[in-house]
Amino acid sequence: MFDFNLTTIIANIPALMIGFAFHEFAHAWVADRLGDPTPRSQGRLTLNPFVHLDLFGTIMALLYRFGWAKPVITNPHYYRGDKRRGQILVALAGSIMNLVIAFVLMLLWFITMLGIQGSEWSGIISLVFQSAVLMNLGLGVFNLLPIPPLDGFTVFGGLLPERFAPQLRVIEQYGMIILIVLLFTDILGKILSPAVIGIFYAYQKIISLILTPFF
Repeated sequence: MFDFNLTTIIANIPALMIGFAFHEFAHAWVADRLGDPTPRSQGRLTLNPFVHLDLFGTIMALLYRFGWAKPVITNPHYYRGDKRRGQILVALAGSIMNLVIAFVLMLLWFITMLGIQGSEWSGIISLVFQSAVLMNLGLGVFNLLPIPPLDGFTVFGGLLPERFAPQLRVIEQYGMIILIVLLFTDILGKILSPAVIGIFYAYQKIISLILTPFF
């Protein structure tokens, strides 16, 4: 999971900008659609990556392919309908967006490679696409983990009965410590890498079936 390869790090820069921008925009957009004016008022309803980047989370993403951006601030009191359902939808939006973007990018990657076969730029272009696909898959799966402050913890809390709220608040206080320990012991890599690789190959097979009749 840890990677000091300069070429890979450079290729990951546009990858994480795309991944973080779409991830945070999805949170902001769903919250906005549910009636919360907070993300729009704070300028987060945008695909400009520089609005969303977090320094430490960006460094982690470049080196580990698992990181985070500045969280979109929302106010569930504004959500129309069931507030807990709204929180779950907003939390899920980022990861779902990353998984969708990964699929679209892989489709474009395949089409592009078929069009530039033999080009001297094909290796570089392929690396950029590969980095973008893996980054979005990594962000999508990583953020679904039920560990605070990740989105998966919000989803997990929203699904549990409210009587567990005090216990969840206790866990939340130690969330960042737990997350850092898991990252630096490579436990997350051993858990997440098979999931990311599995989705990657599943996307490959689906896209091959889609494109085979045309090429």
